[in-house]
Amino acid sequence: MDNIILEKINRFTRRPLTEDEVYVFSVILCDNDIDRDCERFSDEALDELREKFIGRTGIFDHDAAASNQNARIFDAAVIEDGLRLTKCGKPYRYLKAEAYMVRTSENRDLIAEIDGGIKKEVSISCSASERKCSVCGADKDKGGCEHVKGKMYGGRLCHTVLSGITDAYEWSFVAVPAQVSAGVTKHFSSGNAVSQPVDTALAEADEELRRDIRRLAYFVEGTEAARSVGIVCRGMDTKQLITLKRSLESRRVKGTVRAELASEPEAEDANADFLMK
Repeated sequence: MDNIILEKINRFTRRPLTEDEVYVFSVILCDNDIDRDCERFSDEALDELREKFIGRTGIFDHDAAASNQNARIFDAAVIEDGLRLTKCGKPYRYLKAEAYMVRTSENRDLIAEIDGGIKKEVSISCSASERKCSVCGADKDKGGCEHVKGKMYGGRLCHTVLSGITDAYEWSFVAVPAQVSAGVTKHFSSGNAVSQPVDTALAEADEELRRDIRRLAYFVEGTEAARSVGIVCRGMDTKQLITLKRSLESRRVKGTVRAELASEPEAEDANADFLMK
């Protein structure tokens, strides 16, 4: 651990701590992708959250009791993944934080569980002043509009864009499974608090279906088709994904495919840009 990290940590301590006294770990708090509630943070919201979460405490299950505090964020950064796009085709960005705990006999087991991947999923609590429709931009808290979250309009999935972050309250270790795309769960408040449970097994199955669909689209119509269908199918549920896959498989069987023109390894390489990682 270098001195810069210790300096950042010691901004929040009453006395300077040494390297042997602290345990440091990284945590992904949230991202800009559409979640299972058909909501997403705007890029501006991620930048606002980065500033507001520095110094915020980590607890369990959003229980705000002082005795439940176990860690604190001392640094954070918004990171862009140049190899990945969100469900609406934007560059994927996520908020990564650095947190610390003071090593004690009481939290020895907790540290072991973090290192062992047992304590992993987190959820954030914050306040968002704007909740806008992705289709028309109407504010959901000021009359809203006729568009429905989760439905397609002009080939685009309708969702709510969260922005105007006014405060960040805390982040919690939670027992619910992680959001697949970001490795976290999200909890925000704008009048009412919302939490987001995720079925990890189903989500992983959906991602496998999407990978199969992109490969089939490549074989049927080429690279551009794979790129287009890769974006569209991100907003589909399991039933829709299965229907689309069967349709592409049927077209391939009827001879409308280009599988004979490329070996499987070459097809995989051509499709690498569309894989969700």
